[in-house]
Amino acid sequence: MLLNLTELFASQTGHREKREIVPELEVFESGAESFRILRKTPVNFTFTNLASGKIRVEGEAEVVLGMQCSRCLKDVEQEIKLSFVLDVVSPEVPLEEADDQTFMEGYSLNVESLLNNEILMNLPTKVLCRPDCKGICRVCGKDLNLGECGCDTFVPDPRMAAIKDIFNANKEV
Repeated sequence: MLLNLTELFASQTGHREKREIVPELEVFESGAESFRILRKTPVNFTFTNLASGKIRVEGEAEVVLGMQCSRCLKDVEQEIKLSFVLDVVSPEVPLEEADDQTFMEGYSLNVESLLNNEILMNLPTKVLCRPDCKGICRVCGKDLNLGECGCDTFVPDPRMAAIKDIFNANKEV
């Protein structure tokens, strides 16, 4: 969704305007993964004209993504609160003054591109179904949150491998 900012760029310095935009996003794409957007709130934008050709964009929103627990792979609803403040410039402003504005298309703000960027910046590094999630057994794949599976998960110390080889070589058959 493109939001035309032409009138805001032309308004007087200090002019402030609020808008509420309902994003059209249904899926969030982050490189190799995609997550369903289960719920979202409208984005509350505040636009302030800072100078000729420069606008401050402030916004707040919440999205809930359908993700998987990093340990046990259960489906998890991950709430992400978005809050951002950024300055955008019109196409007439020299390139040195403009930051990386991939979400600007001429005089229009691409709301979906901006929200994708903000969600990506606020994604958690590890998603857990609960803080004490035990994960899955690496032998049989059972969910360890439901109980122990009885598999032998002993991992020998690799520094003792040479001694183990000596004992195994000297065993009588």
